[in-house]
Amino acid sequence: MLFPLSLLLALLHVTACLLIGAFNIKQFGDQKSSNSTLMDLIGTIVHRYDIVLIQEVRDSDLSATKRLMDRVNKASPQYQYVVSEPLGRSTYKEQYLFLYREQTVSVVKNFTYDDKMDAFSREPFVVMFTSKQTAVKDFVLIPQHTSPDSAVKEVNSLFDVVTEVRARWNTNNILLMGDFNAGCSYVSGADWQQIRLFTDKSFHWLIKDDVDTTVSENTHCPYDRIVVTADMNTGVVSSSAKLYNYMLDLKLSLSLASGVSDHYPVEVQLS
Repeated sequence: MLFPLSLLLALLHVTACLLIGAFNIKQFGDQKSSNSTLMDLIGTIVHRYDIVLIQEVRDSDLSATKRLMDRVNKASPQYQYVVSEPLGRSTYKEQYLFLYREQTVSVVKNFTYDDKMDAFSREPFVVMFTSKQTAVKDFVLIPQHTSPDSAVKEVNSLFDVVTEVRARWNTNNILLMGDFNAGCSYVSGADWQQIRLFTDKSFHWLIKDDVDTTVSENTHCPYDRIVVTADMNTGVVSSSAKLYNYMLDLKLSLSLASGVSDHYPVEVQLS
């Protein structure tokens, strides 16, 4: 069977896209990673992405991470990971964990932001990736899981992280993502005028205020966000940014979906 050239080109374009996600997996550590049902579901969700940021990782010895990698890599294609040190002001600490499909992307370099002003509960772990199949070849991902009570201050301070990345790596191909707690009572009304990442219109907020990223039926909050610079936005597939409702897609009960997390992943495609 012969296919029109236009169709073949369209198919080639689809296969060349990268899907990037950010997922707050509630309290990902030894207890959750020991539950085979939940790990199967998490593995299925991971396989959706070329790069996925996992937040709320509590795994200082990386035992839960290794279990996750074993589960994910039972199937093809294979994934690698890069993870931050445990981050936090007190004995409670979390890590940022990136899983990435090694046949499509690779890590160039990374650093943990030097939070001299103590603006962040968990300072960003900044990673540069490279891809041979996207228009934007090298790009930087800045993750952030804010503390709800200081969400306005932390999201505003992400502007300073962007400034640091631009100076350090001479790039403006930057995507920020994670559980910003940027909605409902934590960020509302006049709060937005205190957030430079919002008032500076060279930044594009791809997950809008009407998107409910929570699993609970009792909340409707756009906590999880994806924000890109103007340069990075040129590589974003139009209207591709959204949440991934794994409860509907995988036909899960509310109880089981909530066992995986209290958040849905947010995602965006790069062409």
